[in-house]
Amino acid sequence: MTNVRQSRNLICGLSLGAATAALAIASMLIVVAAQPAQAQTYTVIHTFTGGQDGGTPRSGLTIKAGNLYGTAYNGGVGYGTVYQLKHKGAGWTFTPLYTFKGFGNGGDGANPEARVIFGPNGTLYGTTNLGGLGVGTVFNLRPAARACTAALCPWTETVLHSFYGNPDGEGPGYGDLIFDKAGNIYGTTSNGGNGSNDGTVYELTPKAGGGYTEMPIYSFSGSDGAFPQNGVIFDNAGNLYSTTINGGLSISYGTVFELTKSIGWTESLPYSFQGGNDGGYPYAGLIFDPSGNLYGATSDFGTGGGGTVFELSPSGDSWTYNVLYSFAGTADHQCGPWGTLVMDGAGNLYGTTYCDGANGYGNVFELSPLNGGWIYMDLYDFTGGNDGGNPVSNVVFDASGNLYGTASTGGTHNVGVVWEITFP
Repeated sequence: MTNVRQSRNLICGLSLGAATAALAIASMLIVVAAQPAQAQTYTVIHTFTGGQDGGTPRSGLTIKAGNLYGTAYNGGVGYGTVYQLKHKGAGWTFTPLYTFKGFGNGGDGANPEARVIFGPNGTLYGTTNLGGLGVGTVFNLRPAARACTAALCPWTETVLHSFYGNPDGEGPGYGDLIFDKAGNIYGTTSNGGNGSNDGTVYELTPKAGGGYTEMPIYSFSGSDGAFPQNGVIFDNAGNLYSTTINGGLSISYGTVFELTKSIGWTESLPYSFQGGNDGGYPYAGLIFDPSGNLYGATSDFGTGGGGTVFELSPSGDSWTYNVLYSFAGTADHQCGPWGTLVMDGAGNLYGTTYCDGANGYGNVFELSPLNGGWIYMDLYDFTGGNDGGNPVSNVVFDASGNLYGTASTGGTHNVGVVWEITFP
């Protein structure tokens, strides 16, 4: 592995903060410099209390200008928060940016499970899994228009869409939103849609007079996939890709799907999981490498019983599926990765597992290509104590090569932590 300290983007793709639409439409690989994997140091930089700061973070983080942004599923007044962690000297300052009020009080949303991203206008966008009209929202957050002199300066929230189930969708899951070059927003819902309630892929289109119009561009029906939990990504041709945790040719174990736009959107399945050595139940989303190969992870099955990391390589009009690594697993099911992987500039993959690792509370791992195979390295094993446990998290790098994420349980109040891994 190359020991490079200066983080840099090497190809076009969605940045760690998804800051521009131009980056969003490209090949969707999060690229940073390669990192050494020895002698790393794990530090908790925030322990959630379940109070004003929030609790139970079920997503990872977005980084911009060295600051971290995330969501907490609970806490605040009970319906979750959006927060910022800002470097201050050698430490971090935690600031709640917004506290969700739930189902009443204007229906601003409740219980965010996905991380927030930066849109083309430099403000934050995200989803809540509940609230609004009852089954979730897409929202925008922006700083107050006037300078704030109070200790806490909440941002202003605007609900862009409130889901109502059928046909528009229900329950946006763990996945990121994404923008195209025209400013349209895309995402998924885990339920709702036309007919079988198996979820949707949707588009939000800006209206001339302000606001957005929502349209489901695809509704799942089972054999084509069911219950997507992560967001979609674009390839260079404008096709959309993601995963579903159920459905497919086996009906049960999930899919990798592609949506191709002509007059409308047409779906195909690059892969349908069998629940065997190939893995099953892919909660994690997908990323591209510079050659157009897809990478993702499953939470269960595989030769070790704990999920897999896989690659899909295009070959003409079809795809070739390869398992890169199988996790050992535990007595519990779906212990593998739930958060989307990250790839660095040397082609190393990073991620977290939900309840794998030495202690059964999940871990942070690295996979490095070597001589046609892959070398697995366990960067940190959660204990479920003050260090946290059960991460449902992507990981992000800062410009110095430090690694950040969240754990949904553990900490001194057992409602999760934000953590940092530094390298020498």
